[in-house]
Amino acid sequence: MDRPSAFATLTQQHVGAVLVTATSFAIRHAEQIAALAARHALPAIFPWREFALAGGLMSYGSSLGYQMHQVGIYTGRILKGEKPADLPVQQSTKFEMVVNLKTAKALGLTVPETLLATADEVIQ
Repeated sequence: MDRPSAFATLTQQHVGAVLVTATSFAIRHAEQIAALAARHALPAIFPWREFALAGGLMSYGSSLGYQMHQVGIYTGRILKGEKPADLPVQQSTKFEMVVNLKTAKALGLTVPETLLATADEVIQ
């Protein structure tokens, strides 16, 4: 099933919202997935801010910029001679929430003020 058909099926089955998970497929097709969710009037929550910037309703997840910074630090340590097996496993400690009010308005949704107050970024 292709993406447009999948979203049409979700609409036909009266799905109320979509949670898009962090996959390489979703990353490659962020703009198309956000556009399809909007076209089918499906609120969609995504794992990274880039999806909200592409038109998704909101995102909550680890900061890709922070993750890439950490990759750079690890790479530097390895290039300086540290053994990868000796480096500790790390997990993300910086998370961000982005709310796209333009998309919320288009979907006829009101985002609670408490949610907006806790968001790291609000797209007008």
